[in-house]
Amino acid sequence: MVASRSLRFYFDFISPYAYIGWHRFKGLAKRHELELEPVPVLFAVFLNTFGQKGPAEIEPKRLYTFKHVMRLGYEFGLPLLPPPAHPFNPLLALRVAEAAEPEQKADVLDILFHCTWGSGEGVTEPEAVAAALESAGLPGKALVVAAGTSPVKERLRINTEQAMARGVFGVPSIEIDGEVFWGQDSFYHVDCFIHGDDPLHPQLIERFEKLPAGSVRKPPAR
Repeated sequence: MVASRSLRFYFDFISPYAYIGWHRFKGLAKRHELELEPVPVLFAVFLNTFGQKGPAEIEPKRLYTFKHVMRLGYEFGLPLLPPPAHPFNPLLALRVAEAAEPEQKADVLDILFHCTWGSGEGVTEPEAVAAALESAGLPGKALVVAAGTSPVKERLRINTEQAMARGVFGVPSIEIDGEVFWGQDSFYHVDCFIHGDDPLHPQLIERFEKLPAGSVRKPPAR
């Protein structure tokens, strides 16, 4: 059966919520017979573009985030261990994911997410990434080589820019029928949307879109 609708999953391996979301939305796509389309993006570009700090760059939020995802991992039956360092540079893993053939992508993501957050081995060293993929029967060495090529680097850049143009501002994000949902905790709302039970209506959305700002936060004095 050919899926008539697709579920687009925007992710960066740097996010533990993306790790949890990947496993949750895989099941949701399968249950609804939707094509799951993983789209690697560079979260750091979102932060720079929108003038934000990542959770790991805010000291109390950093520890809270790790505690929170550990609890979520337990809740959903997923192993969760911290990587060797965080934040880390996710470019190699993202480019490997982008280089993978469509039929390989799900398996590649399973391995790389596990190495990042399931086992805590990390995904920043080419030799380790290649070995992890090879041990699962995937062409790890070839994918690592491909990750260093200009076309793959360019595709990741385009993925990131196009994601922002479509209204994506964080990871993980899920898009279906042009509607964007942010976070693994949007699982229930995505499920409702697929069923046609979204409580939002165009008039209410338009009202929020036209809502004026009543106050503007001033930047801190230097």
